[in-house]
Amino acid sequence: MPIVFIGLGSNLGDRQDYINKAINCLKEISNTTVEKVSSIIETEPQDAAGQGKYLNAVIKLETNLAALDLLKELQGIENSLGRIRSFKNAPRRIDLDILLYGEEVIDESRLKVPHPRMFERRFVIEPLLEIEPKLKNWLIKYDYHRKH
Repeated sequence: MPIVFIGLGSNLGDRQDYINKAINCLKEISNTTVEKVSSIIETEPQDAAGQGKYLNAVIKLETNLAALDLLKELQGIENSLGRIRSFKNAPRRIDLDILLYGEEVIDESRLKVPHPRMFERRFVIEPLLEIEPKLKNWLIKYDYHRKH
């Protein structure tokens, strides 16, 4: 089964509760096992001035689902928790992003993996390396090649 890393974020309502509910929903996805959950950190919003602070975390899971099927599950969780996509970078109750899906590079209109902005975001990299420190060298190498 591929090892997958999911980024979680919330900056509306009871942020902690939305993160907890999302984690519980992730545990219920068939053919999927949550392996590790990072600490939850509070961060300032990026690319979205005037919004409230985010709570962010990263989850490591294993799944038999194809990447696009997993994406569909994540979007279903977001919808069930009341996510509204009113505009780009709008405040949200919950945001779930596939950061890494095994060793695959996916470049489709609906899904890009590795997540294209993860390398610029402390709120992704810090919790990711907390639960999977051996990724550090890979991330540095991948980001270097991505830029050159």
